[in-house]
Amino acid sequence: MTTFRRRLRFALVLPAFALIATACSRQPEPQDILNPQGPISRKLDSLWNPVFLIAVIIFVLVEGLILFVLIRYRAKSDDDAPVQVHGNTTLEIGWTILPALLLLIVGFFTVTTLVDLDRKPTGDVLNVKVIGHQWWWEYDYLDYKVTTANELHIPVGQPVFVKVSSVDVIHSFWAPALAGKMDAVPGRDNHLTIQADKAGQTYLGQCTEYCGLSHANMRIRVVTHTQADFARWIADQQREAAIPTSGTAGEGASLFKAKGCGGCHSVSGYTAGTVGPNLTHLYSRKTFAGALFTLDEQQLRLWLRDPPGQKPMNPNKGLGMPNLQLTEDEIGKLIAFLETLH
Repeated sequence: MTTFRRRLRFALVLPAFALIATACSRQPEPQDILNPQGPISRKLDSLWNPVFLIAVIIFVLVEGLILFVLIRYRAKSDDDAPVQVHGNTTLEIGWTILPALLLLIVGFFTVTTLVDLDRKPTGDVLNVKVIGHQWWWEYDYLDYKVTTANELHIPVGQPVFVKVSSVDVIHSFWAPALAGKMDAVPGRDNHLTIQADKAGQTYLGQCTEYCGLSHANMRIRVVTHTQADFARWIADQQREAAIPTSGTAGEGASLFKAKGCGGCHSVSGYTAGTVGPNLTHLYSRKTFAGALFTLDEQQLRLWLRDPPGQKPMNPNKGLGMPNLQLTEDEIGKLIAFLETLH
């Protein structure tokens, strides 16, 4: 008896301890799906809450009945057997109909929510195409002919219709505070809608479909603006880069072409590469390399010395940026040029 009770206490305490431990956090998590920050994510949250409550009730009921049966009807001898309920029509109809009704209810609200979310928004809509690369995101603002990378800038209070695709393998676009996940599939346009409530915020996300060595380093930043600030941001992004022709920055601009950087990276009015991120307005962003590193001189210097050493890649197979074996002088000149790209 004593051994049984000790084991029972252990069986009850261990799951409870694990549940409490997984809920521990010193600060709000940046990718918390339970903290919706827009109308689309709130629709998902309004579906999640009742479904989770139903699941909790069923879990407690089932596990409670299991524990009750284990304790109340445990065998006291080899001849001790519980009363069988097989053939009890009332019970069998009950535990067949009740779960079926619950599934129908959950299924109905799930399907209606998904149909609602799948519908293309009407009215004043911002159209953006998101393209997954190994391992960074490209953002094409279709209404404005603007292409950028790493950071998605959107106005508040306006639905953003996002077409999602990929140029290589399957990725998955996910900014949990604003919407659900959407797979980026080569040769196919999927779509979702996102919308934010507050301006001046940066919402974090990431690729959620394993896509190679730097899958975990393929991050997402969604930056929100007021309508006026977003209009100014778009106007700045539409400008061609002012390419320096003299000084250290001018030498860096020449080196940018000489080292083949322009074959991968586009700088509007100067180079037209399409393999790597568009760098026309690089310094209008806060991050680079798939939103992995803070954009400053120190991080850029480390990156240009050895990109594969800073971010797991496989340049021998054409994935990611290779090590160009740049000298410190060349790195300094390239950084001087890149710092002019605002």
